[in-house]
Amino acid sequence: MYDILTLNKIAACGTDLFDKGKFTVGSEVSDPKAVMVRSASMHEFPLGDNLRAIARAGAGTNNIPIDKCSEKGIVVFNTPGANANAVKELVLASLFLSSRKIPAALEWAKTLKGKGDEVGALVEKGKSNFGGPEISGKKLGVIGLGAIGALVANAAVELGMDVYGCDPFLSVDSALALSRKIKYVKSFREIFENSDYISLHAPLNNDTRGLINAETLAQMKKNVRILNFARGELVDDKAVIDALANGGMACYVTDFPTDMLIGVEGVIAIPHLGASTPESEDNCAVMAAKQLIDYLENGNITNSVNLPNLTMQSTGDAKICVIHKNVDGVIMQITGILAEAKTNIENMESKSKKDYAYSVLDVKGYVNGLAAKINALDTVMAVRAIKAV
Repeated sequence: MYDILTLNKIAACGTDLFDKGKFTVGSEVSDPKAVMVRSASMHEFPLGDNLRAIARAGAGTNNIPIDKCSEKGIVVFNTPGANANAVKELVLASLFLSSRKIPAALEWAKTLKGKGDEVGALVEKGKSNFGGPEISGKKLGVIGLGAIGALVANAAVELGMDVYGCDPFLSVDSALALSRKIKYVKSFREIFENSDYISLHAPLNNDTRGLINAETLAQMKKNVRILNFARGELVDDKAVIDALANGGMACYVTDFPTDMLIGVEGVIAIPHLGASTPESEDNCAVMAAKQLIDYLENGNITNSVNLPNLTMQSTGDAKICVIHKNVDGVIMQITGILAEAKTNIENMESKSKKDYAYSVLDVKGYVNGLAAKINALDTVMAVRAIKAV
């Protein structure tokens, strides 16, 4: 039996996928083999020796201590693309919200309550304060062309926008998904200098933290509108507030409110609603559950943030799955242990991701105790032996 702990409420369409004869799933599970989580912080969560996997029902993994998990041989999964349509729709809504000053206009309209027959005249007199441009024919720059960014870019093309895209790590699959009308550029500066609107969909790392700052804002058009539905830390809040105050930009829409941003004129602060749709939550739950099941039962890894994707069919008596450091000589040590035990390797595959690697050996003549011997190697984080049924 595999015990799966849920740290948040996970949609039943996901948890129902677990075979009750093999899995126990719930919020009261102790010493779990795996964890399913949405937004709960796991930075203080005890990573027990029995824990083998964490599945985040969503794309971002800032709430999970990735480095600690890697050191302990715990696979961390996310669900890229499962919430992409939900975020795309809110980004599109925000294009209109930022252009037509709709939030401010709605708040002003509330002040007319109680004016009786004067309301009509007051509306006609006051509406000019809330005018704004149409998006058709305007230039949109999309930074990050993954699952969400590609959907946003393609939809903007259909809305009549002139779309520029930039992604230094554009994958083949993402490139194939893009409309041919999108102008792919090689530098963020080209996005900054040309765009009337900029939509951020880049991951947060040392290279992108504070990507929007005083220096980059100075490269942009004075009426630029910036939409951030990726990570709050991509933007320097103070620089944006200063630019709004001195006429350096027209509007900032963010799904990540901070105390500094709330109430600032020109800021539309949305309370992290990007993926808050029932469809998105269902999609994330189903994807996370399927990934956990495939890893725990078959040793296959799909959509891990700390280890490489690796899928291999089993034809032997057992699969030996090894998470280890990405250094020379490890494979030789592992195969040496198997040779000494006269265990034949039917098939083997090994892939790496930065400092760590994942090796799967399909063997015949499996001998009890082999996993323990491999696990004793200094370069090995975790070993699982999955015997053929």
